[in-house]
Amino acid sequence: MQPHHFRRPIAGYDRLPFKKNAINYSIGLLVLTLAGCTHRNQEQTSVRPVNIVRITSRETLNDRPFSGEVRARFETTLSFRVSGKLTSRLVDVGEQVHKGQLLARLDPGDFRLAAQSIKAQLISAKADRDYSKDDLNRYRELFDQNIISQPELDRRQTLYITAQQKVAALEAQLGQTGNQLAYADLQADRDGVVTALEIETGQVVAPGQPVIRLAQLDEKEIHIDIPEHRVAELKQRQEVVVTLWADGDKPIKARIREIAAAADPVSRTYRVKATLPAGRDEARLGMTATVWIPSIGPSSLAVPLSAIFTPQNQPGQPSVWLVDEHTSTVKAAPVQIGAALPGERVAVTGLSSGQLIVKAGVNRLREAQTVRLPQQFSLAMTQAKSSVHE
Repeated sequence: MQPHHFRRPIAGYDRLPFKKNAINYSIGLLVLTLAGCTHRNQEQTSVRPVNIVRITSRETLNDRPFSGEVRARFETTLSFRVSGKLTSRLVDVGEQVHKGQLLARLDPGDFRLAAQSIKAQLISAKADRDYSKDDLNRYRELFDQNIISQPELDRRQTLYITAQQKVAALEAQLGQTGNQLAYADLQADRDGVVTALEIETGQVVAPGQPVIRLAQLDEKEIHIDIPEHRVAELKQRQEVVVTLWADGDKPIKARIREIAAAADPVSRTYRVKATLPAGRDEARLGMTATVWIPSIGPSSLAVPLSAIFTPQNQPGQPSVWLVDEHTSTVKAAPVQIGAALPGERVAVTGLSSGQLIVKAGVNRLREAQTVRLPQQFSLAMTQAKSSVHE
């Protein structure tokens, strides 16, 4: 037997390493090919559709909102002019009434008795006046015949004047009692709506005690409180915009009617009243309203509130995604947030008019990611590019 180091090598044994390298190379090439396909598939699936909006100069706003309440310009507290017991109340809160309509009534028994008493006294006084008149005529005839003296005639004339004036006084008292009887009925002095009731049936009221509060509906206004550093910016009859919380933030033009001359001692704010135009029936009394007063500061652009996000590496920096119209990629742009605006928008600085920004799904995007624009924007961009090449 030959030693093992003198054995004949197996055929092809020296070529085995080359085969192993070829197999490894083939496997590596296959892995790279699969990885490339996977990467291309990931790139294709990473194209995310987005909803975008173009910033235009028409959305430039810099108004400051102030919350207020819808109130009637003329609101009157009605009361009885005489005292008595309330026997009936004919209206409820929220009921619309017309001028001259009966609202409440007092017990008229005492006033009727007083009127009857004065009528009886007036009849007696008229009889005394007529008797004094006839007596004066007789004494004048006697005076003409030189039967009585001048002082006697003057005394009869004085009695007649006294009786005559007593009749006049009783007639005035009867008229006053008639007025008091009429005052037992409380009537509306204007068209309006009942906003409050201060008493109920059966109560005894005093003259001038508040009974019913009546608001006139033809003129409405918004009451707001303005801080002292903003009062100098306001002027009488200045035009402002009013939005109602219940009306979907639909803008309504209004004008400032009144600015308080002194600040409230507690809140240190100034009461401002903005008059609404006539015919605004949707503005019901007591509704919450917002008055937008233009600011004299620099203007800022408005973007949807849903377009604002904060990057993970900069949690304190609000940003928006800018869309590159040529590459259809997004880029984060820092902004400074201002005041809240109607329609779920917010005022920002740091952007330019005409830029495209993503307004929905901002938290699912990453820097330089390719996005798919809506069809109308894609068609517009294609047409714009073709016109440039032509």
